[in-house]
Amino acid sequence: MKLLLALASLVGSAVAFAPSNIARTSVAVPTESATQLYGEYGASSTSFYTTTEKQETYDSLDDVLTTKCADEKLRVVIKDMLDACADITEALRVALVTVEGSENTFGDAQLSVDVIADELMWETCKNSAVIREGASEEDPEVRNTDTDGEGEYTVCWDPLDGSSIVDNNWAVGTIVGIWPKSTGLIGATGRDQVTSLVAIYGPRTTVLVALDDGTYEFSYGCTPEGCQLPDGSWEPWICSRHKVEISPDCKIFSPANLRACQEVPGYKKLVDHYMTERYTLRYSGGLVPDIYQQFTKTQGIFSNPTSPSSPAKLRLAFEAAPFALLVEKAGGKSSDGVTGGSILDVQINTVDQRTALCIGSANEVDRFNSWVVNEE
Repeated sequence: MKLLLALASLVGSAVAFAPSNIARTSVAVPTESATQLYGEYGASSTSFYTTTEKQETYDSLDDVLTTKCADEKLRVVIKDMLDACADITEALRVALVTVEGSENTFGDAQLSVDVIADELMWETCKNSAVIREGASEEDPEVRNTDTDGEGEYTVCWDPLDGSSIVDNNWAVGTIVGIWPKSTGLIGATGRDQVTSLVAIYGPRTTVLVALDDGTYEFSYGCTPEGCQLPDGSWEPWICSRHKVEISPDCKIFSPANLRACQEVPGYKKLVDHYMTERYTLRYSGGLVPDIYQQFTKTQGIFSNPTSPSSPAKLRLAFEAAPFALLVEKAGGKSSDGVTGGSILDVQINTVDQRTALCIGSANEVDRFNSWVVNEE
């Protein structure tokens, strides 16, 4: 109790949400850059620290969806997915990372947390009034979940991306792509998605959501300084970033599949460029944290090309397309690593289709296309 009181004295008293009687109910997110390059904080000049300041109040999930998501049924599926992410958050807090004793479709040993997250996603889909089909990266087959025949959406997910690093207690995440009934999944493209979401589970749980006019971030769980409602209850989700914009230039790079440098001269040239020009390396080996940082730092480039001995590993429907929608809505670009076109224009012909990927700040994706795809 003394610790809580001490913390409270540091952060100030709790601030209630403003009444939700107009389109916006709180102070706007600051317009200044979310990062700074040079070291006012006493570290290397290549470090990137947040400059995001605490707000007096924060918009609730419902406030934002009402004004930024015109389709009522789409609001429902977004909230269903956020509920699942909240459940996964709570499960990760108590579950040990152990081998489950089962294998997924690809023969990979499943971890206990993989199974828990996947079961929670399936349960959410089966209980949803608007979801008609689901497909999991753990068992890549589109399955009907709509017992009443009223469902509108096909939901594809990677329940817990980062299984190889979760035992280190590093950040992992859930990736979700949502397609309409009119296209379904097979034969559709990433551009047909009606929304996508990416949750990251670290010290906090935050989720990126593609809305009508851009990409927004929502934070789960209350802190003393901003989530209490006028009636004394607590808001489970607040909007922590409005309409994120990814800068066209960057100084942060996340190079996956570095083995390909031995066979793809353009990729070696690109990585040498990053090093020579003193870009900052930020790479964990987890797709979610390695791309998610582009939204918090408002810049970055993630590259994962292929080579004869290093084939494509990333899944188009479960990983690449959902992230590409979020990045492109924030002003970034994506490349399929083959033609140089957007990953959102690649047709999904099989549930488990694999792809190369480059994604992030627009000018850096263009550089990747020039040096790696076109070998200039």
